[in-house]
Amino acid sequence: MGVDLRQVVAGILTLTMFVMLGNMIKRDHFDSVEEKFPGDRSVLDNAKNSKEGLVTLAEPGKGPWQADVEELKPCWSRALLDDVEDTDGYVIFSLTNGPEYHVSQIADAVVVARYLGATLVLPSIRGSNPGDERSFEEVYDVPKFVNSLDGVVRVAKKQPASLSTKNLAVVKVPNRVTEDYIAEHVEPVYKKKGNIRLATYFPSVNMKKTDKKSNSNSVACLAMFGTLELQYEIREVVDSMVQRLKTLSRKSDGQFVAVDLRVDILQQKGCQGDGEAEAKSCYNAQEVALFLRKIGFNKDTTVYLTESKWDSSLDALKDIFPKTYTKDGIIPADKKSKFLDSESSELEKIIDFYVCSQSDVFVPAISGLFYANVAGKRIATAKTQILVPADISVSSASATDFITHYVSKKNHLAYSCFC
Repeated sequence: MGVDLRQVVAGILTLTMFVMLGNMIKRDHFDSVEEKFPGDRSVLDNAKNSKEGLVTLAEPGKGPWQADVEELKPCWSRALLDDVEDTDGYVIFSLTNGPEYHVSQIADAVVVARYLGATLVLPSIRGSNPGDERSFEEVYDVPKFVNSLDGVVRVAKKQPASLSTKNLAVVKVPNRVTEDYIAEHVEPVYKKKGNIRLATYFPSVNMKKTDKKSNSNSVACLAMFGTLELQYEIREVVDSMVQRLKTLSRKSDGQFVAVDLRVDILQQKGCQGDGEAEAKSCYNAQEVALFLRKIGFNKDTTVYLTESKWDSSLDALKDIFPKTYTKDGIIPADKKSKFLDSESSELEKIIDFYVCSQSDVFVPAISGLFYANVAGKRIATAKTQILVPADISVSSASATDFITHYVSKKNHLAYSCFC
């Protein structure tokens, strides 16, 4: 009996379709299985007790990203500022300890100079090491700074030659200095000496807004959020790094996560507690990795770390998120020697502060002023997805449950300046 060739071909095609369908079903099944993380007992226990040991994952490429909220507008007004009688003296000060401190130090110096009617001298920038000092214009845009304070505070670009730094009266003021404090502790010294050197100290890193209203609020808001911009070269480096991170994040629509995680700080005594007696303030690489994974970020997520060079303790994070980078991996090659290989770490801190301010998600693995002032800058630019890490006992959770209180309760002082 003859064989119909068309029937044979049809049979082969049908069989092929069944085989392809079977492979697709198997692949979907394996893709739905939750990855097991090293040392994460909660995931193992959850999988063991759940039906068939399966845990549903977020769809690949989606994850817990949120769109930026509507941008706020500055609600301070120059028109509300009372006229201040000009005086002949100067307020001298320096910026220290990195950009997270600079923001607050600038605000306090402007508030004091405004109250006294004094001329503010552009500060020098002192690094962490003795002798590590640079000019204001090496880091920040001088014309922007001076113009932003026009009509508020007079600014001198250089300290008058007639002023001897050694003979200046040093006056210490607490961060977020008030008019009452200036009247009682600063003004008498200024009137007696004629000029002062100001030094801000930080009794706490509390950046919550207060209900107390004063004329200095508008001045502080302007100084904190409207005066500092990076000078061209540094801004260009930051922009190129942000663009590089967005390019690496094409599987997540150009979105990336920035994590403030510094190995040297994690090793300090303040980060060694077990978190049982008081709220935990530091999270290491593995803890951050587990946190991000459990709230839905997938393995294709691009992660930027504020650590400058790779350290073996970071491997646990890279194991779960292979696209994890430090500055060393993404900074333009021709800028590496100037910004990373110098003895000063100040430029590295500047880069971190501004990359973290521009990332789509910011995760402060270390509590402190860096976290607080990055949060303020992000709120001012409507980038409010700031996720505070936690030890999550279940296998998955919602990212919205970990939004910083600065945003969820709108209690950051930035909300006093923007509305």
